[in-house]
Amino acid sequence: MIKRVTMLLLLSSSALFAQEDDLLKQIDTLSTNSDFVPPAFKGLQIVTAQSTKLAAKGDLYFVVAHRFGDVSEGFDNFFGLDDAATKIGFIYGLSDNLSLSLSRETFMKTYEGAIKYRIIKQSEKLPVEVVGYHTVALNSELDKEDFPKLEFSNRISYLSQLLISRRFSESFSLQLSPSYVHKNLYMPNTDEKDQMLAGFGGRYKISKRVSINAEYFVNFSESDVYKNPASLGVDIETGGHVFQLLFSNSQVNSDIGYLTNATGDWGKGKIYFGFNLYRVF
Repeated sequence: MIKRVTMLLLLSSSALFAQEDDLLKQIDTLSTNSDFVPPAFKGLQIVTAQSTKLAAKGDLYFVVAHRFGDVSEGFDNFFGLDDAATKIGFIYGLSDNLSLSLSRETFMKTYEGAIKYRIIKQSEKLPVEVVGYHTVALNSELDKEDFPKLEFSNRISYLSQLLISRRFSESFSLQLSPSYVHKNLYMPNTDEKDQMLAGFGGRYKISKRVSINAEYFVNFSESDVYKNPASLGVDIETGGHVFQLLFSNSQVNSDIGYLTNATGDWGKGKIYFGFNLYRVF
């Protein structure tokens, strides 16, 4: 009897190991048969500007972003820490290829709603990933006492972007971001109603969980006040979230404000320290 039980256990174990080997082979086959390339960026933003990465289906992101004051002011403003602009928002993945977001930022008390969707996914057959991104912003700070003829539509601004990225290797990715901004209310000689920009960004991985990111936008409109936004950041992956530390010549967190209202100057040391914190649920 004991011999029979022993033989039965040995046969059962052999069958289980054979099934396990078959399952592992299937997993290996599935992974090797996938033609798609992993995302070019780990964060939903390169630094402040959007990347081609989307929230996965069912994922809810809670976003907190800070941009402190001008570091060149030194101890008088504690290197900018006494003066902060803050954004809080949520991003939800309706599918792996479509997400919606809503946020509120202190600059001009701006509310932003956005839609982000994948058009092309990079694969062995397609050399780039292409994502569309559209934002509607509401300036709730405008006051009728200052603008007696103010209408609700004057508070609205729009942004449309085509995000085109390529993951060249596990460590190196680049992105091109042609952008269009329309403002219903703008300041002559300071701003323009319609603005075209070309953005460039990249990521270089220096360790398993850390990468260096950079971005720069050329604004083709003319302004005596605002500069081309340029930012340098560090991505740190820590389990359930990506933490981004950064320096930028723009103190604004909102998409449209960041692109069109940069006032800092890297050459003069007038830059702003900040961070982005994403927590996914």
